[in-house]
Amino acid sequence: MFIESLFAGKPQPFGPRKSPSSIIKSPHSMLTIVEDGAIEDEQGNKKLHGGPEMALHQYSQQDYLALQHAFPEIREQLVPGSIGENISAPEMNNDNVFIGDTYEIGDVVLQVNSPRSPCVKINQRFGVKNIDTYIGKHGLTGWYFRVIESGTIKVNDPIKLVHRLKSSKSVKEIVRLVRDKDACPTERLIASNIPALADEWVRKLRK
Repeated sequence: MFIESLFAGKPQPFGPRKSPSSIIKSPHSMLTIVEDGAIEDEQGNKKLHGGPEMALHQYSQQDYLALQHAFPEIREQLVPGSIGENISAPEMNNDNVFIGDTYEIGDVVLQVNSPRSPCVKINQRFGVKNIDTYIGKHGLTGWYFRVIESGTIKVNDPIKLVHRLKSSKSVKEIVRLVRDKDACPTERLIASNIPALADEWVRKLRK
């Protein structure tokens, strides 16, 4: 596995209310990673984005293909980086990435801690309604990392899985358990006890 692309952005007026957002990002050859995320990447709303539990976002390239099929009218716009992620790698997806997975990338160590909750800014980004709903319904969310060791990551850096929890679940499975009203309560409770899972998703599973 390797990094194919990196992205970062600065807040700019966005959407009908012109509230600051950094969903529009540009390619970077390198990102400098600290506890709260990439120094090159700033958040428009720090209450909802960024910070130690949402330090970096990765989105699956396979999910862009699914979105292109579902929203053909914006097919050419649905390309890596356009959902607002920081990292793009061809071999990683919501099915083969698990909560608690720890990866070495460059001299950085990252741990997967939660899916991303899609927001309305994705709809505003493309001028199409309900993309966020579709992403959530089909588990096309991507995932957040927390930073274990700071440093730099570069395009073409290898991505090495160094640890996987024995009883974890995939990113997609966590989304399913939260969204499926008929999901087994015991299974939800077990998933909520995954040590690396972000508090927000622990609460969602225990509702």
